[in-house]
Amino acid sequence: MSQFGSIEGVIIKSLIRHPDDRGYFEEILRDDDNLLRRFGQASLSMSYPGVIKAFHYHERQDDLWFFPVGSAQVVLYDARESSLTRGITQVLYPGQDNPLLIVIPVGVVHGYRVLGHQPLMIVYFTTESYVARDPDEKRIPWDDATIGFDWTTQYR
Repeated sequence: MSQFGSIEGVIIKSLIRHPDDRGYFEEILRDDDNLLRRFGQASLSMSYPGVIKAFHYHERQDDLWFFPVGSAQVVLYDARESSLTRGITQVLYPGQDNPLLIVIPVGVVHGYRVLGHQPLMIVYFTTESYVARDPDEKRIPWDDATIGFDWTTQYR
């Protein structure tokens, strides 16, 4: 069973909204943030309420996740052999009401669950472009026993 805490190399950036009587403006990613070691690709995905997209990790690329619409439960698990935080699980709740950028380094297992009753949108940036003949995506079941994460909502 894993422990919960912060994972070495995971970077969280809180975004700042500038609201006025027309709506709001919010910067997502800037070159002077220095969050990505290089730019590979930007992508957009939509998931329906209740969907769990988990788990996977990469051997070559870092991911940077942003959820502009809806709410997510993001689960990260440090499976890196040489990491000081190996075996740690980190759980975050980003979305339209909690705008965060999440940098997920190589070797950190990641997945998410859609919370609430509306679809979730994720915009993600990677340090490598997707290559269909050699995808850098290693899959792990959503209910993997090593990670041992309970995806059910905990009523308190």
